Amino acid sequence: MKRIILTICAITLAMAVFAQFKPGYEPEDESARVAYGPMISPDVPSKLIFAGSTIDLDRNDLWERLDREMTSILYGHTNTLLTFKRANRYFPTMARILKEQNVPADFLYLACTESNLAPRAYSPAHAAGFWQLLAATGRQYGLEVGDEVDERYDPEKSTVAACKYLKAAYAKYGDWATVAASYNAGMGRISSELSKQQQKRSIDLYLTEETSRYVFRILAFKIIMEDPKKFGIRLKRNQLYKPLEFKVVEVSGSVADWVEWAKRYNLSYAQLRDANPWIRAQKLTNKQGKTYRVRIPSEESLSRTKGSVDVYYKNWIQD
Repeated sequence: MKRIILTICAITLAMAVFAQFKPGYEPEDESARVAYGPMISPDVPSKLIFAGSTIDLDRNDLWERLDREMTSILYGHTNTLLTFKRANRYFPTMARILKEQNVPADFLYLACTESNLAPRAYSPAHAAGFWQLLAATGRQYGLEVGDEVDERYDPEKSTVAACKYLKAAYAKYGDWATVAASYNAGMGRISSELSKQQQKRSIDLYLTEETSRYVFRILAFKIIMEDPKKFGIRLKRNQLYKPLEFKVVEVSGSVADWVEWAKRYNLSYAQLRDANPWIRAQKLTNKQGKTYRVRIPSEESLSRTKGSVDVYYKNWIQD
């Protein structure tokens, strides 16, 4: 009898598990419904505007490339949600710099593609920061890159450096989508392929898998981040990361120990480094006597409960 009861229980359990994967299965519990689906393919537009130019997606290959990236972003839940949350903190400053540099705001989504806006992002190719700049490229566009200071991690200075590259590429190509492709592959590679394949824009080129996907991933981020509710992304105001407020302290000499320096401003070394990711060592030698601007976050910025969370783009939240 005991064996019969165990057999019946096993069959019942198997049927319950199997039922979850049958077509049309819809759990009664809402948390289960979220966990198991539904899986919905995103609606891909027939055309879109990027940096002021219309991209027609009537061609199957272009439509399918965008479909792939939209699907990838929407079902890569962890990085997608973190990108939204981080964007609320960093987009206001980055957007201001893009405007000042006369670079289209749509290039915010290039930074999302490069790093998901992770402040400490570092690639196997040794590219660093939001904009994933190589050391040589960073130095070329005015950044200090060294063991104690690496301004590729400075959100403001790295954005200015990236804008310098983007403007140089636009002067060469006159097409912002081609500029975006060159950010991934390099101007030399894109210019060579445009010549060999007798095309005028990168979107029509046969390129490596990474570069071929790259521009469409930027476009996918733009579509999804401009209307997240359409794609089932729901965020509340208090789930977004707060934009930080700072006072700036100028340092023109050496710093023997950033740990002790931070204590003067009631900060831990960790808080100092988070606010100033360009600091890469516990000391600053500064033999050249340069002036560094060190950000000291306000007490309100360091608290979840003090002050409200300003929302960069109202479509991001549901409350």
